[in-house]
Amino acid sequence: MPQGKPTTVPDDGLTTRQRRNRPLLVVHTGAGKGKSTAAFGLALRGWNQGWRIGVFQFVKSAKWRIGEQTVLERLGRLHEETGEGGPVQWHKMGSGWSWSRKQGEAEDHELAAREGWAEIKRRLADETHDLLVLDEFTYPMKWGWVDVDDVVEALTSRPGHQHVVITGRDAHPTLVEAADLVTEMAKVKHPMDVGQKGQKGIEW
Repeated sequence: MPQGKPTTVPDDGLTTRQRRNRPLLVVHTGAGKGKSTAAFGLALRGWNQGWRIGVFQFVKSAKWRIGEQTVLERLGRLHEETGEGGPVQWHKMGSGWSWSRKQGEAEDHELAAREGWAEIKRRLADETHDLLVLDEFTYPMKWGWVDVDDVVEALTSRPGHQHVVITGRDAHPTLVEAADLVTEMAKVKHPMDVGQKGQKGIEW
């Protein structure tokens, strides 16, 4: 897209404005770092536009408070106090769990994921948010905890003007096919390859 211009103009009967403002289903996948970071950056842009932001984390531990959560929740409070930006809600699905999965807890994690998805479907139907970030949501689909066809049907038939961003490795081909924008993060090098652990300001 040189200079922000589309390479083709479809014969779909829509005006340029109508085509530009269609809600997007976005997927950030791949083995590289930056999938969630990119999604939260998009949430910051949306907040600046006055959008109602909803973040739903499916993997990160409930006890682990990442930097983006602190920032976005403070922006949500700023909106409540001054009217600037938009409202922000941040939810962790269940008690928190890791994408590596701990033995003996799979049933509880599956139930939490199913309940989380059910709540998201209710919010989609009610048009609660203008942008929904479903962080690490590819994993419940990969493990069969949430039905991929149900997810795609709910997202492609969502009412109103709701952008949705899904992050996580191994995005299901059906989800990729349904999405409007898909980015695959490819790892070239990572500090962990030479034994360096995550650090403040980089990983959280």
